[in-house]
Amino acid sequence: MENSRTSREERQAAITELVLSQGTVKIDQIVSQFGVSRMTIHRDLETLEQRGILRRSHGTASALASSFFESNIEFRLRQNTADKQAIARAALEFVESGTSVLLDDSTTGLALARLLPTKSPITLITNFQRVINELSHRPEISLISLGGEFLQAVDAFCGAVTLSGLQSLSADVYFLSASAINGSTCYHQNSDLVLVKQAMLAAARKRVLIADHTKFGRQALYAVAEFDQLDAAIVNDGTPRNFIEALERAGVEVRIAHHAR
Repeated sequence: MENSRTSREERQAAITELVLSQGTVKIDQIVSQFGVSRMTIHRDLETLEQRGILRRSHGTASALASSFFESNIEFRLRQNTADKQAIARAALEFVESGTSVLLDDSTTGLALARLLPTKSPITLITNFQRVINELSHRPEISLISLGGEFLQAVDAFCGAVTLSGLQSLSADVYFLSASAINGSTCYHQNSDLVLVKQAMLAAARKRVLIADHTKFGRQALYAVAEFDQLDAAIVNDGTPRNFIEALERAGVEVRIAHHAR
């Protein structure tokens, strides 16, 4: 029995790695690759879906975001890392020693969080468990954790407790992430996380969008903010020119981050 359980766990770990590495995989391919019955693979995929690692749709297993679902945190962490690091370095210019900073459940924000100790002392406020884990051992960072309902797939907190905490706070700067940006609007797929982002916008004196080029021209279900609610935006050099111009027309200061050479 122990060997059977270990084999199942190892197979599910391997399926997870396959889907996260490729984004979307046909279920037929998974069945063929692992040499077990289709029913067994479907049970594995159901387990992984319940854990928020992937989702099934039309004969595929996917870690990719759609208009309705945000992609799994482990998949997001693997994507466009050089662009995110470049944006994080540019974002650090908006942070001064003694600043209070708001970060949401953003992997680009996580890249920024790793740089914040260079600007210490800093007060950091976040609902993102990955950021909390990264900086909880850094005494030069005063860390305020926004608890609440935990969403495993995105490793972040949301809900009434999170919103209540934000209502009593006032921060210098909020670095806003959005999973989709279209027209002059920033969007996200999860309505609970949208409410958190909007509460962070209300709690900050300066609002800075951080988004790489893959977010532009995409659509998601819920509107987070309009461009004219932002003070600045940091994008990478692959961002379509029409979106940069739309941000500038809205009065947003746009900075374009370039890869380190």
